Amino acid sequence: MTDTEPDAGEMPEPDPAEKLLREHEAQLDELIADVEPPEDDATDDGVTLDLPGLTLGRRDLMKTGAAVGVATSLAGCSFGGTGGGNGNGNGASTTDHKVPPGEHDDYYGFWSGGHSGEVRVVGIPSMRELRRIPVFQKDGAVGYGHDEQTKEVLREGGDVGSVAGHEWGDTHHPILSESGGDYDGRYLWINDKVSGRLARINLKYFETDAITDIPNMQACHGCSVQSPDTKYVYGVGEFRVPVPNDGTTDPDDADSYWSVFAALDPESMEVVWQVRVSGNLDNADSDKEGNWAFATGYNKEEAFEIDGMTHDDRDNLKAFDIEAIEAALDAGEAEEINGVPVLDGRQDSPLTSGSDPIVHYIPTPKGPHGCDVEPSGTYVTASGKLSPTVTMVEIDKIKEVDDPEDAIVGQPRVGMGPLHTTWDGRGHGYTTLFIDSQIAKWDIEQAVEAEKGSEEPVVGTIDVHYNPGHLQAVEAETTDPAGDWLVTLNKLSKDRFISVGPIHPDNDQLIAIGEDAETETGGMELVADHPVHPEPHDCVFASRDKISPNNIWDREDYEGEKEYVTEDNSRVERTGDRSVEVYTSVKRSEYGLRDFTVKEGDEVTITVTNIESSRDIIHGLAIPQYAINLSIAPQDTRKVTFTADEPGIYWAYCTYFCSALHLEMRSRMIVEPRD
Repeated sequence: MTDTEPDAGEMPEPDPAEKLLREHEAQLDELIADVEPPEDDATDDGVTLDLPGLTLGRRDLMKTGAAVGVATSLAGCSFGGTGGGNGNGNGASTTDHKVPPGEHDDYYGFWSGGHSGEVRVVGIPSMRELRRIPVFQKDGAVGYGHDEQTKEVLREGGDVGSVAGHEWGDTHHPILSESGGDYDGRYLWINDKVSGRLARINLKYFETDAITDIPNMQACHGCSVQSPDTKYVYGVGEFRVPVPNDGTTDPDDADSYWSVFAALDPESMEVVWQVRVSGNLDNADSDKEGNWAFATGYNKEEAFEIDGMTHDDRDNLKAFDIEAIEAALDAGEAEEINGVPVLDGRQDSPLTSGSDPIVHYIPTPKGPHGCDVEPSGTYVTASGKLSPTVTMVEIDKIKEVDDPEDAIVGQPRVGMGPLHTTWDGRGHGYTTLFIDSQIAKWDIEQAVEAEKGSEEPVVGTIDVHYNPGHLQAVEAETTDPAGDWLVTLNKLSKDRFISVGPIHPDNDQLIAIGEDAETETGGMELVADHPVHPEPHDCVFASRDKISPNNIWDREDYEGEKEYVTEDNSRVERTGDRSVEVYTSVKRSEYGLRDFTVKEGDEVTITVTNIESSRDIIHGLAIPQYAINLSIAPQDTRKVTFTADEPGIYWAYCTYFCSALHLEMRSRMIVEPRD
């Protein structure tokens, strides 16, 4: 026997990848043991993967896919099953989604950008990325955070760049403003899960114009507008944090930790009120008549570790009675905390345990995640995550029943790991199944009529690749969805694309849902894969007819705040012993000032106007040695202030290729030594 051979009674050390996989598998099995009986294993599609000492079915692979990188073992492997069309990765789509050159998409898609802190604009159905809108981080491509106006937006939203501020954001849930239950094209809001921030994008210019750092909240996760007219914008505080969080709290005192549901004014972006709740909050939606807001929740145990957070087999869907909340505010029931009126909506509080509670706690199966109101406004749903069901609550029954659980009117069994649900307007819900890596299509009314836990309402499933999180059908959050396209945002792409190193793209997939059919997929057809920079989380779609952005700036929008600088009025004004204001126009090939002179130590403010009137002709002004990088759209004016503390001659140049003489387009800043 050699030194490298094990004794006869010894077992070799398990492969590290297999060990990690088994640990994660065991953890999930323990969590879902009460909702997935052993006989459910018979529903696997029969495909197995042979790893060293381990055999996996499709469902097992999806459970473990997020835990270990098994992509190399999957190279060239295609799953069969209920995909239909090219849902299994092998066929060609019969549905045309291509938009020829020169033609326009039918819909705007707004994607969250995850840790890029941005919103991405994508055309539907082409899936072409049209624009990236920076929100919580500076962006040199469009000068966001470089001029004084957008610097102030970032400062108001958390003092970006300071030790105590936010260096980055994590956008998750884009939502659109509504009038009459439909999108009105005015605003889009986006949350920041890193912090308690909510931002607004002005869709006239597709530019972030406000960020609110919400007090008493760490992670603003879910968000929603109050439909049918945007009276409030809601921000959901997911993490329970001590209030005040100043180091004086006993870390083990659960009662000192808060999770709050916040309502903001859509115009001022000020926090109007908050409701403190029991447990953690997750995702949000509202009814269609302006009476209710909803949020899923987890960790009703109010524990600090995963074992405690997943101990009970029930959590709660929280229903916020807006009229009752406003009445409690008017009655002076709120306590002002960090400048915000806060109502106590915990389960045992007088405002909730009485006959007219401000918050109704509706028990739902373990770990409800997605919170979605269907287009008619009759039902709100909570997708199970750790239960194979979607819980349907009839909204009008919430106030009528003595036992909140009696408002639950349906609970279809859709598959393993349901996360989010969307709608086609024809009476169907579509739910992502994270563990099964599928989308289930189910009939809403059949789900109400069937026994709870029945699979009968499911009319079809389609394989997606892989581990879907959010999904959205076109205009599904309005009262009249379009019902033609659906996008699933999948967390893993595995072998779908050529390798780009260990940081892999996500995979957003376009699915045609315009035709209902008695097939395994219910008529769903997978049309296209689109790799995306991680990690987009959610998206929302609006018809292109409902959004009408300006192609150039309207000077009246900044009249009185900034000067419109013409060629004739380009100039330098000394406003103090150590302050200078520089005004210059810019057009193709020329700045209004060929050069300008300041003194060492001067505080310099440059105001620059793009006097072009043609769309697409954007100009820039960059002075790299002073970290100046302005982007100026046609008819726009931007300002920047800095200290010229180093004598010398510095070229100012245009950063957008705007004409045949772009390279010669210069101005000089001359900083003279101070005597």
